[in-house]
Amino acid sequence: MVDHIVLAGDIGGTKTNLGIFRVAQQQLVCLYESRYHSAEYTSLEDILKQFLASADETYPIEYACFGVAGPIDDNTCQITNLPWFIVADTIEQQFQWPYVSLLNDLEANAWGLDALSEDDFTTLNTGQKLAGNAAIIAAGTGLGEAGLFWDGGQHIPFASEGGHSEFSPNSEQDFLLQQFLSKKYQGHVSWERLVSGMGLVNIYDFLCSQSTVPTGIFNDEQHDKAEAISKAALSGQDPLCQQALDWFVRLYGAEAGNQALKLLAKGGIYLGGGIAPKIITKLRSGAFMQAFCDKGRMRPLLEAMPVKVIMNDKAALYGPAIYATKQL
Repeated sequence: MVDHIVLAGDIGGTKTNLGIFRVAQQQLVCLYESRYHSAEYTSLEDILKQFLASADETYPIEYACFGVAGPIDDNTCQITNLPWFIVADTIEQQFQWPYVSLLNDLEANAWGLDALSEDDFTTLNTGQKLAGNAAIIAAGTGLGEAGLFWDGGQHIPFASEGGHSEFSPNSEQDFLLQQFLSKKYQGHVSWERLVSGMGLVNIYDFLCSQSTVPTGIFNDEQHDKAEAISKAALSGQDPLCQQALDWFVRLYGAEAGNQALKLLAKGGIYLGGGIAPKIITKLRSGAFMQAFCDKGRMRPLLEAMPVKVIMNDKAALYGPAIYATKQL
């Protein structure tokens, strides 16, 4: 079997991961890999130049594929949480690669599941894995969602922008939160505004607006407010942070359950993204699964679905590499 050299990328609003892989007998062997802070660059091309220049050698890249955080239109993408417009044909011509493809980042993440082992997952619900569709949902800088269609023999990932669908309040407090954010965002409040890094901050800000108790967890050098909130919550340092994270976990479970119903994900639900592994103790506490299953008459269906957290942060990088190898 002929080995192939592919370049893969996981392109998000916060970070960009790039890797060059040799595909040897259906196995991925990483030859070179690096990570960059997306906001420090004006384009993906700028990062690619630095990445290739820093590699120890020149690799004969046969296919480049990038998972990007936004909707794909004719192999182009406007990144949702970054001012980049990516055109695959432009990259192909500039770097003289034979093929360049763009995938939605969660579709790419779904392709990466095949490269993981059982040790790369934490199980929230064992369920009864059956032949059928599966789903992946990932809270990070934004909220990504994708499906895996079961064709009778294998799962075929497909993209979605479900994270931008309208948030649906399920309690009086949810409704007050929705009103608070509707004023902030001048109308439409999506699930991404709540189940993401910005979402955790939004929930915290709402709680602060309702409280007279001061909080002192932030300082002038604090750049990642969401990380500070989650750390203060997990350590028990700040009651408002604890409330915010508990609420976040409940909403994460509720939207994951919505997605599971819409896709009839009997094959399982996977939680990706950077947030879930960091708050795994909260996710395992029961609140997530309680909200996930709280769907009235459909509770038994949801209770039977396996739910797993992806603990390996390379899944979103492996996915584009696996997709690329299937095109060669």
